[in-house]
Amino acid sequence: MTRTHSVSMWSLMALIIGSTVGAGIFSLPQNIASAAGPGAMLIGWAITAVGMLAIAFVFQVLAIRKPNLDSGVYSYVRAGLGDFIGFASAWGYWLGSVIAQVGYATLFFGTVGFYIPFFSAENRWVSAVSVSALTWIIFALLTRGVKQAAAMNLVATVAKIIPILAFILLVAFLGFSWDKFTANFWGNTSVLEQIKGTMLFTVWVFIGVEGASVYSKQAKSRADVGRATLLGFFSVLALLVAISTLSYGVMSQEELAALPDNSMAAVLNAVVGPWGGALISLGLCLSVLGAYVSWQMLAAEPVALMAFDGLLPKSLGKVNINGAPWVAQLISTIVIQLWVVVFFISETAYTSMVQLATILYLVPYLFSALYLVLLAVRGKGLTHPHAGTRFDDSGPEVSARVNRRHLFVGAVAMVYSLWLFYAADPVYVLYGALAVAPGLIPYVWTRLHARERVFNAFEWFVVTLILVASVAAIVGLAQGSLSL
Repeated sequence: MTRTHSVSMWSLMALIIGSTVGAGIFSLPQNIASAAGPGAMLIGWAITAVGMLAIAFVFQVLAIRKPNLDSGVYSYVRAGLGDFIGFASAWGYWLGSVIAQVGYATLFFGTVGFYIPFFSAENRWVSAVSVSALTWIIFALLTRGVKQAAAMNLVATVAKIIPILAFILLVAFLGFSWDKFTANFWGNTSVLEQIKGTMLFTVWVFIGVEGASVYSKQAKSRADVGRATLLGFFSVLALLVAISTLSYGVMSQEELAALPDNSMAAVLNAVVGPWGGALISLGLCLSVLGAYVSWQMLAAEPVALMAFDGLLPKSLGKVNINGAPWVAQLISTIVIQLWVVVFFISETAYTSMVQLATILYLVPYLFSALYLVLLAVRGKGLTHPHAGTRFDDSGPEVSARVNRRHLFVGAVAMVYSLWLFYAADPVYVLYGALAVAPGLIPYVWTRLHARERVFNAFEWFVVTLILVASVAAIVGLAQGSLSL
């Protein structure tokens, strides 16, 4: 699999912003208000800022500290905890990207349906066919290569940021009321419960901060990966905090919580009238299209990289003359198509897709943070079973001062990731296990074909947990006690 170092720092930064600033930011006022009042919201954002900054630093540090691990997020998990845990993380990351695609497209056509009734929520099969068509059009564009897709995403990112900045300026100067913001500042329930309720939503709108790491192998410079990650993080953080904070100064928590998914449009509509809602709706459509390109591009990478690294059949990593991993993109597109059918038949809500996708993303976040902790504790790294290959994790010793700093960053990111699992609805943890379970089939087949040991003792324990949780999810769905 031959790939070129063609993606610049600005394209990487645009990829992060394009991936992160997608559908979630436009639903943020309603999502946050459904769980918390202004005071708890600010505390939740403070926790999220520290935690996600630590996660962003984890990927920056690992990109610099372990430049030989250039297969993106999952390579760190594989190097630290072995082949199967690395595979499970990559599989979960891939499925999270797939589910995110369905959520993005659903919100896109839901917004279009407000202005064009033919695409309204009542015509679910029209939306399903439209989502499918959009998915295959994006696939055709992505087969032209990563560099072209990244350039297209850069244009979409610039275009969608303009309505978001307009929202911030118009609400701040024309609609924000300090009295309304401070009324019922701490909400009506436990502050801790309110904070917990915001967690998966705040993480969801930050998913994509690791996008530059996923494309680290194709960056013009490894240093660009770290710079793009930090610049992208702070840019996105400023937008998210501004939007969620300003909204509480226009409407009460109860009013915000009752808004539709495209709640940013409703807030601006209340400030300046219908043209404001239309402006934000246009921004949402541009944003979702940009994110759709980014995530469909990102979704194929884990499959191609696992094939290249021998965890899936080599044929899945084939690239075309444009350097695009077309087989992995084709498989991802087919799976996106299948999820479209599943979600539209079950009439799954956008928020349910958000929480399931977020749970799947948390696995590589947690294990990457753990890997950095282990590197810092050992001083120069761990010995990986593939020593002598590009996954050889030995290296020069790192100074005690640097190790202490890296240990702190990794520990904060790991604690934050564990806190997110605690804050999540346990139902989505079961669904996450059920989504990972089918990946056992190609993984086991690949290992047997290569005449390698399938699982070690620790991996058998993890596989058992996945299978038990999957059975619990299946039984719950069959009995009706659980639903998508």
